[in-house]
Amino acid sequence: MLFTSYIELSKSALNNNIQFMKKMAGDSPRYSMVIKANAYGHGIEDLLPLVESCGIDHFSVFSVEEARRALKVKNDYCDLMIMGFVDDDHLEWAIENNISFFVFTKERLDAVCKIAKQTSLPARIHIELETGMHRTGFVKDDLEYVAQKLQENAGDIELEGLCTHFAGAESLSNFDRIYNQIGTFHRRCSWFHDKGLQPKYKHLSCSAGVLNFPEASMDLVRVGIANYGFWPNNETKILHIRNGQIPEDPLQQVLSWKSKVMSVNPVAEDEYVSYGTSYRTNRESKIATVPVGYGYGFSRNLSNMGHVLINEKRVPVVGAVNMNMMVVDVTDLPIVKVGDEVVMIGKQGDKSITISSFSDMNNSMNYELLTRLPAAIPRYEVD
Repeated sequence: MLFTSYIELSKSALNNNIQFMKKMAGDSPRYSMVIKANAYGHGIEDLLPLVESCGIDHFSVFSVEEARRALKVKNDYCDLMIMGFVDDDHLEWAIENNISFFVFTKERLDAVCKIAKQTSLPARIHIELETGMHRTGFVKDDLEYVAQKLQENAGDIELEGLCTHFAGAESLSNFDRIYNQIGTFHRRCSWFHDKGLQPKYKHLSCSAGVLNFPEASMDLVRVGIANYGFWPNNETKILHIRNGQIPEDPLQQVLSWKSKVMSVNPVAEDEYVSYGTSYRTNRESKIATVPVGYGYGFSRNLSNMGHVLINEKRVPVVGAVNMNMMVVDVTDLPIVKVGDEVVMIGKQGDKSITISSFSDMNNSMNYELLTRLPAAIPRYEVD
């Protein structure tokens, strides 16, 4: 094994999740797979072809760098949309490569209008509207300016979309805020319609929006975390199960993360293990080292808290997680040897370790832990 760990991507789990979310979104909206942050840690280049084989032909990224990577592997018939950062220097590149992108400031709109005149294709833009998130987007006072610019540059600019972003659709505590956003967005869209500006897509729903506010799916949905087998939060999952909308968890984790035992050694009672004095043996012990540490995505915060699977048993991480390795207590395993499979995330026999278990121990989010997985770890397709 050239690398110290590897990631497996389950095509069947991916397809299961996509089909479930498409059913929840309904037949009307176009389905966009969000692959920002290296496809939530799954790997853009590795995952995108699998997504295409599941029938998806629209992808959303955050930056030009992600768009470049997706452009190299996607089929020509698939659409690509940049939701975030595009320097003025790369606007012409995006336009010439027929990539649509969000516009949310006057400065960017002015730059697009200028550069689009120099290109062979019209600029396909999505005007982002501020509806209550207070992060990016045009506020109400900007709309006259935006409409005038779009009308004056109609030959060079295609208004492909009007969009906004929910400010926490996964949580019931945000219910009123989200409904206010939906109402504001509808009013803004009507305002543009009255100005004779009718986009191809009106869109605001993410995974949580599709699940909790299906009436807001509109013309396009931007689905991220649920495609990968994770609920936006436990609250959303529990609500759907309790309401009888789903009989059991329909989402399947796409990613598994594995390594191998590097060494096995005996340790006497009352000895400290790993750096420092955070763990001391209370019996004659057997410890194994695994060549994965915080430098490879296994958080140092999981020191003396995390678990891995070896020989279909859950064993604890003991002592401090190092940069390049961790130590696990395998005293209770009758047989363990160098080369045995180690599962950090995924299944082994009837046991499993989920990203959620990591986040519970680490006080983090599924999203955060997934996106910390280094891009250099090799990823392989499995059934």
